[in-house]
Amino acid sequence: MTDHNFENKVVWITGASSGIGEALARRFALAGSRLILSSRRAAELERVASLCSGARSCSVLPLDLARPDTLAEVTKSALALEGLVDVMVHNGAVSQRAFAADAKYDDDELLMRTNYLGPVAITKALLPSMKARREGRFIVISSVLGKFGIPGRSAYCASKHALHGFFDTLRAEVSNDNIKVMLVLPGWVRTNISINALTAAGTPQRKMDSGTATGYTPEFVAERILTAAMSGTEELDVVRLKEKAALYLNRFAPGLFRRFVRGLQI
Repeated sequence: MTDHNFENKVVWITGASSGIGEALARRFALAGSRLILSSRRAAELERVASLCSGARSCSVLPLDLARPDTLAEVTKSALALEGLVDVMVHNGAVSQRAFAADAKYDDDELLMRTNYLGPVAITKALLPSMKARREGRFIVISSVLGKFGIPGRSAYCASKHALHGFFDTLRAEVSNDNIKVMLVLPGWVRTNISINALTAAGTPQRKMDSGTATGYTPEFVAERILTAAMSGTEELDVVRLKEKAALYLNRFAPGLFRRFVRGLQI
């Protein structure tokens, strides 16, 4: 697999029923990829599949990332569909809008299973076939909050920090096997993630944050991701000026940044 060509490559995308995952499915389809689309919502996956014009093939494979113990078998099914997976896009996730003291432990655990342990389980199940072929790629949709924490997102930030720890390490371990890893750090993106974010009651927030509503479109983010993947980028941030400033402030003046975030509200 070359860095510059996704044509006829098998691309498996989780969280493909909406948002960035849907936009990536449609963009990889335009590149002539062979798609495997996954999320919990089979009907929505079928809708997205119907929009993937240009794909060499498009299969729907429902799964639940919150059940990592089931994902080795799901991965076997994915491999059986096309014989291999060239590109694994870890995109499925759930967010949070609750202070740590108020959030239920069960919801913290759900976020860690969905956002971190689910992707890890799939990765471990895929690695043997990629290592045997000495070829493969992981595109991991993390978040700018994989770099720092803000109030109301304790478990979400923890899950995204964990993704960075795992996949930064994996990149070093599999570099000699020609397996590539790219971490993507979106900022605000116009998706349903804030609508579905879990509150302290353990129920979805059911409203869109103002930042989310004014964020980048999923299509813009998807285009940036494919361009970066083709160039061999290992970490990509897709952020606006304010989010870029937060990244730099946290890196170069962490004490000042920590004082700043103390005043933020959910």
